[in-house]
Amino acid sequence: MATLVAGIDSSTQSCKVVIRDAETGALVRSGSAKHPEGTEVNPQAWWDAFLEAVEAAGGLNDVAAAAVGGQQHGMVALDARGQVIRDALLWNDTRSAEAAAQLIDEYGGEVAGKAAWARMVGSVPVPSLTVTKLRWLADAEPENARRVAAVALPHDWLTWKISGSRNVADLITDRSEVSGTGYYDTVAGQYRHDLLAAALRIREDQARQIVLPRVASANQAVGTGDPARGWGGLVLGPGGGDNAMGALGIGMGTGDVSVSIGTSGVVAATSPLPVQDPTGMITGFASATGEFLPLAVTLNGSRVLDGACRMLGVDHDQLAELALAAEPGANGLTMIPYLEGERTPNLPHATGSFVGLSLASMNPHDVARAAVEGLLCLLAEGLEAMTGMGVPVNSIQLIGGAAKNPAVQQIAPAIFEREILVPEPGEYVADGAALQAAWVLAGSDTAPQWTASRVTSFTAEPTRFVRERYAQRQHLFTERP
Repeated sequence: MATLVAGIDSSTQSCKVVIRDAETGALVRSGSAKHPEGTEVNPQAWWDAFLEAVEAAGGLNDVAAAAVGGQQHGMVALDARGQVIRDALLWNDTRSAEAAAQLIDEYGGEVAGKAAWARMVGSVPVPSLTVTKLRWLADAEPENARRVAAVALPHDWLTWKISGSRNVADLITDRSEVSGTGYYDTVAGQYRHDLLAAALRIREDQARQIVLPRVASANQAVGTGDPARGWGGLVLGPGGGDNAMGALGIGMGTGDVSVSIGTSGVVAATSPLPVQDPTGMITGFASATGEFLPLAVTLNGSRVLDGACRMLGVDHDQLAELALAAEPGANGLTMIPYLEGERTPNLPHATGSFVGLSLASMNPHDVARAAVEGLLCLLAEGLEAMTGMGVPVNSIQLIGGAAKNPAVQQIAPAIFEREILVPEPGEYVADGAALQAAWVLAGSDTAPQWTASRVTSFTAEPTRFVRERYAQRQHLFTERP
C-alpha cells in the first residue's frame, strides 16, 4: 500500500489540500475551501477552511505526514493562553505604511535607514512585513500590544493548531517564513529581539519574554497531529512560506526564476548567496532548502486582469482574445497598475492610471492589451532589479492563476525579453508542502525527486519600447486622499 503525504496551502483566498504518493508524487485526491475576503481576518476562519478542505480531500487518517505552506507576513498576535488577541493583519494590509516609514527613519533616515535594515535582516520595512504591523499595533492598540505573549505567522499558527497544542512554546516555523518578519537575520540564522523591541516600543529584555516560533530545518519532523482528531500518527513537517513552498513544488534550483501572478505578483529566484538591497525593491528571504530566495513582490497581481474584465464586461478568455488582437504597445496606451497601492515600488497610497489615452486607443482591444502589458511591465521591473543585484537568471517559469491566460503567456516573453516556461497548471504551494512532508518521512539530506510536470515554452520578439514607455510614465500615479 502506498505511503501518502499531505500538502496544505493556506493562501490569502483559500485553503487547498493535496494528498500525494510519497514515493512518486502522484496525486491521489484533493480538496479546497474558501477564505473570507479582506486584509484583516480572524485566524479561526483559516482553521474552519482547513477542516472543510481536509474533509473534501477524504481526511488525513491514512496520511503519514503533512506540511503547511502559507501566506507570508501576516501578524497573528497571541496571549499567554494561546488565544488570538485580535484579527490577523494580512500581508496586503497597508495600514502600517506610516509604521514602516517610522522604523526606517529611526535607524538613520531614508537612505542610511534602508541600508541598515537591509544589512540587519535582508529586507527594508514595507507595510507587508510583520515588524511594521507590530509597530502599528503598539501605536494604534497599545492595550492589545501589552497582551502579546507570542507572535506567529499564518502557517506557524495553522501547523500549531493541527498538532493540537495549546502551549505557545510549541510554535514552530522555518527559515523561509521567518525571513519575512523583519526581525530575523537570515544570514546569522537568529532572531533580532532588539528589532522586535523597537517595533513594540518595549525594552529588549521584555521582547525576549515574547515567544517566537522555533526555527526548524526543512527536513525536520516537528511533531505529530492532534490525537483527539485521530491524527496522532501524522508526522508534521515545518512547512514554510508560500513562495518558498511554490519554488520547492516546481523544482527550482540555483539560477531558476519563477514569476507568479496570483493575488500578488512575485518574482522569485533561487540564489546560493543572500541578497541585501538597500533600495527595498528586493527582499532578501530564505528558501525552503537552505539557500536564499530573493523576491520582488507586488501588491497587484491577477486582480489587475479581473478589474479589466469587469471594466470591459468580458471573461478572461475574451480579455485574452482582445489583448492578442491588438498591436504591441496598445496604440500608445499604458496602464500603470497600482490599483491597490503598491509594494514594489513602495507606494502604498498610489492608485492606477491609464496614460496616453487617445481616440485611437479608446477601444476594448487596446485597453485589454494595456492591462496585460502593464501588469507584466510591473513584474519585469522586479526581475530587472534582481539581475542588477547579481542574482543569476537561467530560466523563467510563469506560474499562478493568471499564468493560464493565453495573452499573458504570449506577451510575457516580449516584455521579459526571454523565453518563458509555463508548467502545467497545479497547486504548486500545496505540492511543495507535500514534497516537504515526503522529505521529512525520508529523513534524507536532499528533497525527493518526483516526476517533473510538463512544461510549455513561449518565445516572442522583444518589445523594448513598451518597457521604456512604461518606465517613463510609471511615476504618473495618483495619491489617495
